[in-house]
Amino acid sequence: MNNLNYYAEQVVWQEVPEHTSLAFTICGCPIGCKGCHSAESWPENSGYPLSVEMLHDKLLKYSGLISCVLFLGGEWHPALLKELLLLCKKHRLHTCLYTGLELREIPTNLIDSLDFVKTGPWKKEFGPLGSPSGNQRFYDLKNRRDLTWKFQSPQHHDTQFHDISSGRDIPEKVAPSHGTAVGAENISFVYIDTSELTTKPPIN
Repeated sequence: MNNLNYYAEQVVWQEVPEHTSLAFTICGCPIGCKGCHSAESWPENSGYPLSVEMLHDKLLKYSGLISCVLFLGGEWHPALLKELLLLCKKHRLHTCLYTGLELREIPTNLIDSLDFVKTGPWKKEFGPLGSPSGNQRFYDLKNRRDLTWKFQSPQHHDTQFHDISSGRDIPEKVAPSHGTAVGAENISFVYIDTSELTTKPPIN
């Protein structure tokens, strides 16, 4: 396989907080979450080829209009996705991956080319990203922070203590103190910043 295929291309504003993103829905997802809103993209040979040259042309087209490129899938072909991520970096753009994998399952060669990642499969019983009972998480990899709270309503912002290495929520009474990095081995970390975990978002 020479290229990833994409099923849809769109500019989005909510999927990566504080960024305008060019988003590609990548074909061939092997996870097959029940209730997936992009099930039509599951056949790997559907859609259109997304070569390095084609992506380069698209990034030139959107130059000055976007700040991030979002790949909805593609980690099942890490070498091909890596090429696209590196191209985005050459264009001085942030990168994000939405994946149904857990953080520890993402191919390690992709991590250093990603700024953000959304992890976890869609499970109807847990609700969407940002649901207090949800299984999905959104991480800022470069600044070592769990930003899932940004997808929640304000009254739930105080529930985002999360241990990335174990995948467990940490009760507030045993959560580390302000600014503590826990289990910071490779990318297994959690950054606890209590100023961000109040009922109001921080002032940027």
